[in-house]
Amino acid sequence: MWGRTTTPEPSGISRARHLMKITRSVFASVALAAAFTTEAANRVPPKPDWTVSDMPSQEGRIVLITGGTSGMGYEDALALSRAGAEVIIAARNAERGQQTIERIRQQVPDADVRFEAVDLANLASVRNLATRLNERLARLDVLINNAAIMAPPQRKISADGYELQLATNYLGHFALTGLLMPLLRESDDGRVISLSSIAASRGTINFNDLQAEQTYNPYATYAQSKLAVLQWAFELQRRSEASGWGVRSIAAHPGVAVTELVERGPGLDSQFGMRWAEDRDEYHSAAQGALSTLYAATAPEAIGGAYYGPTGEEEKRGPLGFAQTPETATTRADADKLWQLSERLTGVAYP
Repeated sequence: MWGRTTTPEPSGISRARHLMKITRSVFASVALAAAFTTEAANRVPPKPDWTVSDMPSQEGRIVLITGGTSGMGYEDALALSRAGAEVIIAARNAERGQQTIERIRQQVPDADVRFEAVDLANLASVRNLATRLNERLARLDVLINNAAIMAPPQRKISADGYELQLATNYLGHFALTGLLMPLLRESDDGRVISLSSIAASRGTINFNDLQAEQTYNPYATYAQSKLAVLQWAFELQRRSEASGWGVRSIAAHPGVAVTELVERGPGLDSQFGMRWAEDRDEYHSAAQGALSTLYAATAPEAIGGAYYGPTGEEEKRGPLGFAQTPETATTRADADKLWQLSERLTGVAYP
């Protein structure tokens, strides 16, 4: 063969060079995580006592909330309706959707609120919702990716054959956001608010068994799905900035709030459910849990790429502020790998 002939390095030198590469890679990852944390720390945090009374008027704003028929999604819909927004609640159950609209109108008689059916664990349903909204709306100002399921005892799969928590909590929202990006870009202040969890700090993205086919642990799989949401929210902000989409991507978590999530997931008769029921006085209400989302969705000073949540003990509840960001959520290589994989799994490529 033509070309330069090279002499193999002694094995000791080769190992040393390999170690240096690994060391540089580790230092680069640590530096990136430190820069990310420092940047957030240098930003102006929310008022710790921020409440819905601090929300600016949302007149003329159009907001879509997934899973808005109960829990924090309902509190989001109620507060935003009070502030004058046009609110679209997207969820599976049309009957519950109508009941939710009636509940909101009892408290806000002139509320501009309606229901749209969607099953986030069915990508065809997600596409149908996006098609309807792209046909009916001139723009979308805020998308709140709120819907979730938590730790079903047995592994279940979505309509598309994916593990159900990953499909509902992450992949469905990834697809919906990508399909609605043209509408979000038409807004003067487009925002995507994605709900993670304090469980994300205990999560890892298991690319070798992403669908938990080999080993299913309900809580580890839930943590993985919420870490995926957080990684994606940060990566979405980076791509929005790089491509000039003009859309803010903001992550939030509610701490631990009293909602139906446990009842519908592991169940109140499970060990986790019984412990949750015993300790529920230590948690806060769904309305309090919704504050971080509402701040991210409405506050003029809310920052793209930030992560908001309660800042009390273990971030279970307490004053609003910047949430602690797990180092695993700041790894660019993993975020890029997850993004590309998500595009393949959902068939949705962002513009």
